[in-house]
Amino acid sequence: MQQKLKDNLNRISGLCHTLWTAMVLILKDLSARIKRNMPVVHERLRQYSLLIRLDRPIGILLLLWPTLWALWMAAEGFPSPGVFTVFVLGVFLMRSAGCVLNDIADRQFDPLVSRTRTRPLATGKVSSAEALYVAISLILVAFLLVLTTNQLTIQLALIAVILAGIYPFMKRFTYLPQFFLGLAFGWAIPMAFAAQTNAIPQIAWLLLIANILWSVVYDTMYAMVDREDDLKIGIKSTAILFDDADRVIIGIIQVLVLVTLIAVGRQAQLGPFYFISLGIAACFFMYQLKLIWHRKTEQCMRAFLNNNWFGLTIFTGLFLEYLN
Repeated sequence: MQQKLKDNLNRISGLCHTLWTAMVLILKDLSARIKRNMPVVHERLRQYSLLIRLDRPIGILLLLWPTLWALWMAAEGFPSPGVFTVFVLGVFLMRSAGCVLNDIADRQFDPLVSRTRTRPLATGKVSSAEALYVAISLILVAFLLVLTTNQLTIQLALIAVILAGIYPFMKRFTYLPQFFLGLAFGWAIPMAFAAQTNAIPQIAWLLLIANILWSVVYDTMYAMVDREDDLKIGIKSTAILFDDADRVIIGIIQVLVLVTLIAVGRQAQLGPFYFISLGIAACFFMYQLKLIWHRKTEQCMRAFLNNNWFGLTIFTGLFLEYLN
């Protein structure tokens, strides 16, 4: 088992290191050349990097972990290198595109919210047309990656684009935009099963439900940071819908997340590593409740960010489980 663990870790490390090293070298060289020769272009690219939240990778991680859960369960271990590469890059591209689409939809509201008023679209440093070109470019590259997979995955990718497009507008029409975020983020789960196995088993949908519930948990914590501003400008969220019952309802949904993940483990006949990881993840949930208890904005943000450790813990349990 130790040798198998070492081999799998080496494969993951090698793939990630190669992708990351190549990306860093290319970007560094390109940035240096542009900064030296074309300062105006360099400034545009800097604004674009802020537009896609390169300075705030938490969104990438919260999308990445459930994607990796699905890939490991679909493959019952390390997925094929091609599928792994497509989905890791796809997570980065689609999360970036989602950020841009969200800012385009909220360009009239962001200047009125303290947390978002310095974003490139809100300050006018990037135009709506530029932002739209960036979003379309990112989606096209992601779709080209998906074309290397099978027909079922390509069909699901078309739905993913629709979900990414409608989510930013949900906060205007419903108090449940966090549900649509979970659906948009979690759609990578059935796609991962489709890409790896060319089928979508029942457990994929159960895992998607767990991810939607989890998304409601962490994005409600995120929305608690902006609740006062959102009330003033008429933006809807679960943080507003739950009102004074927010902490209790978040706790209930956290329990539902864990119950659903237990059902996933039982259906997949997973062993002790996975269920131990659920126990550790439950501790992170309790810590998050403690952080948000007094509804202080900085503590709510810390609770939101702490969900990265929840996702990583579940993935670690799955990773160790499939080494057996």
